[in-house]
Amino acid sequence: MNTTQMNAQQTIADNVLKYTHLLIEALKDNYRQYAIRGHQRAIENFNSTYDTTDSVQSHYHQEKIDELKNGILPIDYVIETGKKYHKVIMIDGGSSRSVHCFIDKRTGSVLKSASWKAPAKGERYNLLIIKERENVLANCDWSGGYLYRR
Repeated sequence: MNTTQMNAQQTIADNVLKYTHLLIEALKDNYRQYAIRGHQRAIENFNSTYDTTDSVQSHYHQEKIDELKNGILPIDYVIETGKKYHKVIMIDGGSSRSVHCFIDKRTGSVLKSASWKAPAKGERYNLLIIKERENVLANCDWSGGYLYRR
């Protein structure tokens, strides 16, 4: 393999990793929006049920909304890189870990996880294809529903 080919492969690998980080940021943002909506609904339901806006419960939910807006999330995503794949792992509550998806380091293919160690068959998205990347970043959800085939 010549230097040009090696440079091209390294550029692809670098781009896949960069887009994997963008996916993680989109997943975190999706969770943030989801959690804020949940806390807002809880405040609205409490206020409509008890006809009050001054309660410990309302203050709790407002504090959680403020934390979420300031970037404090109860979940996180990390990347563990193996020989062939970047494994995107969701950490929930500090100790619970699950594989969110696998991303092929050479091709940019996003794959649903079949187990902790292996992806399911069939590419769901490709991060190197601009239209697919834009679609996945706009429509991904923190729980992985976008990875199921329709």
